[in-house]
Amino acid sequence: MPEQRRLYEDVTAQGHLIDSNILSSIMNGIVELDGEFEVLSLDIGRGNENPSKLTMRVFGRDEQHLYEILRSIHEHGVVPVHLENAHVEPAPADGVFPEGFYSTTNLETYIRIGGHWVHVEGTEMDLGIRVDEVTQTACGVPISQVRAGDRYVVGQAGLRVISQERPREKTAFEFMNSTVSSEKPKAQTIKQVASLIREVRDDGRKTIAVAGPAVIHTGAAEHLARLVNAGYVSVLFGGNAVATHDIEVALFGTSLGIDMKSGVPVPGGHEHHLRAINRIRAAGGIRDAVEKGVLASGLMYTLVKTGTPYILAGSIRDDGPLPDVITDVIEAQDAMRAWCREAGACIMLSTMLHSIATGNLLPASVTTVCVDINPAVVTKLADRGSLQTIGVVTDVGLFLKQLADELGC
Repeated sequence: MPEQRRLYEDVTAQGHLIDSNILSSIMNGIVELDGEFEVLSLDIGRGNENPSKLTMRVFGRDEQHLYEILRSIHEHGVVPVHLENAHVEPAPADGVFPEGFYSTTNLETYIRIGGHWVHVEGTEMDLGIRVDEVTQTACGVPISQVRAGDRYVVGQAGLRVISQERPREKTAFEFMNSTVSSEKPKAQTIKQVASLIREVRDDGRKTIAVAGPAVIHTGAAEHLARLVNAGYVSVLFGGNAVATHDIEVALFGTSLGIDMKSGVPVPGGHEHHLRAINRIRAAGGIRDAVEKGVLASGLMYTLVKTGTPYILAGSIRDDGPLPDVITDVIEAQDAMRAWCREAGACIMLSTMLHSIATGNLLPASVTTVCVDINPAVVTKLADRGSLQTIGVVTDVGLFLKQLADELGC
């Protein structure tokens, strides 16, 4: 009885496949999905600067199995040997992608239109790719912005993803790219973070600071304000809590009702955060409170006085909230997205909620440092696709003080 013909697809990948662990990731991806592969050719670059090229045959049990395997390894820069143009279909309604739409990664992406590779603008995970076949342009679009009739890429054909490669030169963060650990040398790590954001500022690029209320509770707001004053922070992302408790400190000397000097609860202190919100609402907002002299110190005061933008995204847990908080999550996401697409670096400071939200919007090319006392926060970011995140497991208060000192703020 003749052997049953197995389904396969010939694929290729090129770049620094060996030293960036791309080759092993491709092979592991196939094996983990119970597929098989046969290497047809592998041309290894002769030196550190020379790319390698791989051609392999990927086998699947049936069409669906093969499709799942190819979709899995696609993010490592794998494309079919026999190229075809991207397939596009119209959106059936506002806010609805066509069935089978391609969901983007946070890696640089190209699509093939009319026999040419076209760069997809707006790199971000979990978008669809809208195509204008007249101008032969493509851009990433969130589902909330889909309009009926716009044409979107469906399936995997005609797509190329540029996998993240290890830098050719030794970088400041190369030694940090290992498993998250509380045992990494903190002083050396902070020197490297300082070097990064100094370089980003000097190059005229943007650094995003994502801050949680722990920055206030630990007494670190003054050190983050030092970074703002020195021009190392281009924009602050946070929520109602970080702004509210910073203002609570400025008005009442407490954070969550705890006296910031003595560290002990203050009688009636549990009301202070709400009284702080009320006073700012009466003034008309944070900027109005600064202009009227109601708010005269703290992180939010410094942001206003230096003209540094801030985006406060609301949640269901918020008291008040402050008038400056954007309570429509789609509107908040759009406001954050504009900054993420221009960022050179992002420093995430003790906030799981806002760190993950920001990570979802950042291209993989943006160097991201996540500082948290809990290693699980950094791990969760990586698990959700923000693989460029570098974890620093330490107290955020100590981190910010040492960082500001290192930068001479």
